[in-house]
Amino acid sequence: MHHPHQVEVSSDSSSMLQSALHAQLAGAENVTATLSVDLDAELRFAAGLLALTDRRLVSIEPAGAGHPPAVRSWPLTPALGLRHADHAGVGTLELHDGQARLARWRFTLAVDPQALRLLRHFERRDLPADDLDEDITVCPTCKAPLPADSDVCNVCFRELHTPPSTWVLLRLWRFAHPYRMQLLLGFILTLASTAATLVPPYLTIPLMDDVLIPFQNGQKIETSVVLGYLGGLLAAALFGWALNWWRTYLLALVSERIGADLRTATFDHLLGLSLDYFGSKRTGDLLSRIGSETDRICVFLSLHALDFATDVLMITMTAAVLFSIHPGLALVTLVPLPFIAWMIHVVRDRLRTGFEKIDRVWSEVTSVLADTIPGIRVVKAFAQERREAQRFREANQHNLEVNDRLNKVWSLFTPTVSLLTEIGLLVVWAFGIWLVSHQAVTVGVLTAFLAYIGRFYSRLDSMSRIVSVTQKAAAGAKRIFDILDHVSSVPEPVDPLPAPAHGGLQGRLQMDGVGFRYGNRAIIRNLSLTIQPGEMIGLVGHSGSGKSTLVNLICRFYDVTDGSIRLDGADVRRYRVADYRRHIGLVLQEPFLFFGTIAENIAYGLPNASRAQIVAAARAAHAHEFILRLPQGYDALVGERGQGLSGGERQRISIARALLIDPKILILDEATSAVDTETEKEIQKALDNLVQGRTTIAIAHRLSTLRKADRLVVMDRGQVVEVGPHDELMARQGAYWRLYEAQVRRVDANADKEAEERRPPPTHSAHPAGDA
Repeated sequence: MHHPHQVEVSSDSSSMLQSALHAQLAGAENVTATLSVDLDAELRFAAGLLALTDRRLVSIEPAGAGHPPAVRSWPLTPALGLRHADHAGVGTLELHDGQARLARWRFTLAVDPQALRLLRHFERRDLPADDLDEDITVCPTCKAPLPADSDVCNVCFRELHTPPSTWVLLRLWRFAHPYRMQLLLGFILTLASTAATLVPPYLTIPLMDDVLIPFQNGQKIETSVVLGYLGGLLAAALFGWALNWWRTYLLALVSERIGADLRTATFDHLLGLSLDYFGSKRTGDLLSRIGSETDRICVFLSLHALDFATDVLMITMTAAVLFSIHPGLALVTLVPLPFIAWMIHVVRDRLRTGFEKIDRVWSEVTSVLADTIPGIRVVKAFAQERREAQRFREANQHNLEVNDRLNKVWSLFTPTVSLLTEIGLLVVWAFGIWLVSHQAVTVGVLTAFLAYIGRFYSRLDSMSRIVSVTQKAAAGAKRIFDILDHVSSVPEPVDPLPAPAHGGLQGRLQMDGVGFRYGNRAIIRNLSLTIQPGEMIGLVGHSGSGKSTLVNLICRFYDVTDGSIRLDGADVRRYRVADYRRHIGLVLQEPFLFFGTIAENIAYGLPNASRAQIVAAARAAHAHEFILRLPQGYDALVGERGQGLSGGERQRISIARALLIDPKILILDEATSAVDTETEKEIQKALDNLVQGRTTIAIAHRLSTLRKADRLVVMDRGQVVEVGPHDELMARQGAYWRLYEAQVRRVDANADKEAEERRPPPTHSAHPAGDA
C-alpha cells in the first residue's frame, strides 16, 4: 500500500528517461555520473534524471502523458557551480553560474549517495578518470572508505558479515591474566589427575599375567600380592578423585571471576559509548550479549575448556603409553583419527556461522520482550496483546527453525564419530586376537591395551563434541568483543584540562561555526552563538530545525563535526566527558525515574547527599508537599520508569534532581509540554527557582512559556535565523513573528471549537410561530 501522494517510479518511466538520455548524447560523449531524481519542485514524488557527462550537465524530466521528456543541458564552463544541501529527509542540488541560480533538483536521502558521487565528479571534472575514482567518501564515524554508491560502512557493520573465529577465544586471556597463578595450578592438577587415571589400566597387566592366568593354570594366589595390586588401584582412584575435585573447584571459581570481570568491563565500556551507538542497537540484543553470552563463555571456561584440556592430555599420555606397550597395536588404534579430524574441520565451518546466527535470532526474541514489557501500558491501551503475542511467536519460531537447521548437521556428526570409534575398537580387537594367537603379546597386555583404548576413544569422542560448545563460546566472545572494540564517537581527550571548579565556573557558552552531520545528512550548519553567564536563552523553531540536536551537542552526547563549542573560552572537547557534564543539569520532556525510592531518584546525581539536602531540593521543586502525602514519604518506592506517579509529579522530581547537583548550565527540553495547565503552573514555579543564577537553554513549542527568556534564538534548517527578545522579534515580523502568529491562531481556533462544543443546543417551541 503506497502513500496517497506517492507516485511509484516504474521501470517503464526509468527506461524512458534512460532512452531520452542516450538519444541526447553525442557520438564520443561519455556519462560519468547519474542521479535518479525522485521529487519534483513541489516535493511530490516524481521521476527525473540528472546526468553528468564529460562535456555538460543534462537534466531530463517527464513532460506528461503523450509528450516526450523535457531536456535541459548546461556546458561545463569554469563558472558553473553545483551546491549540495539536505534537510529533514530532503536533499537539494542547485546549479549556479556565480550570479544566479540556473536550476534546482530535489530528491530523497535514499539517493543522496548518488548525488554526492555526481557532485564529486562535477567538482573534479577537469581531472583524469583514474583520479576521480581515487576520491572516496569516508564514513563519518570510523573514517573508513565507503563503498561506491553506498552510505553503509562495512567497518561499522562488520559484525553482521564477519563469521566468528575460534581464535577469538584467545582474546579472553586479557581477562584471565590476573588469575594466571590459579590457572597454572589448575593445569598442574589436571596433569596430575590425568596421570592418576592412567595407573589402573597399567596395573591390570600384572593382575592378568601374574595372578589370574596362573591361577587358571592351577597355581596358588598370593594374597599379599593381590592386596597390593588392589590397594594400588584404590589409592590411584582416591588420589585421582581428590585432584579432580580440587581442580574442578579451583577452575570453576576462576571462570566465574573471569565471567564477572568480562560482564563488568563490557558494561563499563557500553556506558562510555556515545548515543549514536545505542541508536543503532536494540535493547534486547545488548541485554542478550551482556547476559547470556557472558554466561555461555563462563560455562565454557569452567567446564568445557577444562574438559578439552583434560581430553588433550589424556589422549597424548594414553598414546605415549600405548606406543610404549606395543607400537603396532598403537598404530592400528590411530586409524579413525584422520576421518574424525576431517569431519571436525567440515562441521566446524558450518557451526562457526550457525551459532552466531542463532545468537542474533535469539536477540530478536529478547528484543520483543524488551520492547513489549516496558510498553505494556500502550499495548493494553490499544488492545494489541494478540499482536505482540504473534510477534513473539514469530520470533520464537524463527529461532526454532535456525536451531533445527544446525541440529540437523550436529545430529549427523556425533553418531558418526561414535561409529568410527567403535569400528576402530573392532579393528584393535581383531588385530589383538591375531597377536595373542601368534604369542606376540600376552592376554594381560591386550586387556590393558583395550582398557587404554576405551579411554582413548571416549576422550576422542568427547573432544569432537566440544567442537559445538567451542563454536558457541567463540560466537558469544565475538559479540562481546564487538562491543569492547567499538570506539566512542565522543572520545576522551589525550591531555585533558583540569576539571573546572564549580565556584570558578562562569557558564559562558560560545559556539563558533558549529556543524554536525549524521552520516551523509547535515543537521546543523555553520551555527555561531554566544550565551552569556546567567543568561536564559529560548530555542524556538519548527520540528526538525535542529534545536534538540544543538542541545545534544552542548551536552556532548555527540561531538561537532565542524567548528567548536567553548565553555568559558575552553573547547569542551578538552575536558573529560564526566567532568564537563557534572556542570550540566538536564530536565527532559519525558523524565526518566529509576526503580527505587523517591529520595534515591532525587539524589541520583549526588548519591552522598544528606536527607536535608534532598528535602531542600524537593521544596524548591514544589515536590515536597505531594511527597509527604505518600504513605512512605521520601522512602516510597517508585515503580519502573516512574509508574505510580503522575507526569507532573515525575517532572518535579526530575527538577529536584537537577537542583540538587546545583548545575552551572541548565537545559530545559520541553519541560512543561506534556502536562495540564495547573500542573504547568506548579512546574513553572519550580523552574523559576531552578534557573536563578544559571546559564539556561530552554526548548519549548509553546512560545508563551519563553517570555521570561533574555533572548530567543530562532532556528530553521540547522541555522540561526533570528536572535533577540520577544518584543523585538515581534516588531521585526520575521520568522519568530510568523511562528507566534500561527500558534496564536491555532490556540484561538481550538478555544472556539471547545466553546462551540460546550454551548447548549438551541431550544425550539412546541408550536409553529404562526400559531402564537
